[in-house]
Amino acid sequence: MPKDPVCGMDIDEGAARAETGQTRHGATEVDPEKGTRRFHAGKWYYFCSLGCRIKFMANPETYMEGA
Repeated sequence: MPKDPVCGMDIDEGAARAETGQTRHGATEVDPEKGTRRFHAGKWYYFCSLGCRIKFMANPETYMEGA
């Protein structure tokens, strides 16, 4: 089970990836309240909320493993 690199919370990878619908242009949608993810530097990072994802995106080196 992945951990949110910002707050350390365990993330249910399946729930974070579960499709909840599609946009009118056909892109898949997920429920950000169940988790979200971001691909960065060749790795998927999972987050408990959009807030943690935004903090990561503002300064990813702070939260990356081995940094």
